[in-house]
Amino acid sequence: MSAPAPSPLPEPTRAAAPDAAARTSRNLALASLLALVALCLAWELWLAPTGRGTLAVKALPLVLAVAGLLKYKLFTFRWLSLAVWLYVIEGSVRAYGDGGLSARLAMAELALCALLFGACVWHVRARLARGRALAATVATDTPAP
Repeated sequence: MSAPAPSPLPEPTRAAAPDAAARTSRNLALASLLALVALCLAWELWLAPTGRGTLAVKALPLVLAVAGLLKYKLFTFRWLSLAVWLYVIEGSVRAYGDGGLSARLAMAELALCALLFGACVWHVRARLARGRALAATVATDTPAP
C-alpha cells in the first residue's frame, strides 16, 4: 500500500495569534467600550440622572460586547460598529437639547463613540486584509493540477 498523497492545504490548526494591528485595535476598542459603559452608568445613576435612573439599562448591550472583544470575535466588532450609532444619535440629541453637565457628558459620549467606531473599523479591516494575505499565500503554495 502506498502512502496517501499530501494535501495541498495546510493542516487545520488553531487560529493564528493576533498580529500587532489586531491587538492594538482590540485594546483601543475595549478601552473605549469600557469607558463608554462607565460613562453611561455614571451619567444615568449619579451625575445627571433623568427619571429614576432607568436609562442606565442602555449600557447593557455594551456590556454584552466585552466578552466578544476579549475573544477577538470578528462578529462582535462588526455588530458593535453598527450598534454604536445608536449611542451617537442619543449623544447628538442630548448634546443639542440638554444644557450644563448633561450636554458635556453627551459630548464625551460622542467622542467615545467615535473612538470605538474607529477602533472597530480598524480591527475588521486589518483582520480581513490579513485573511486575504493568508489566502493568497496558500493559493500560491498549492501546485497547479
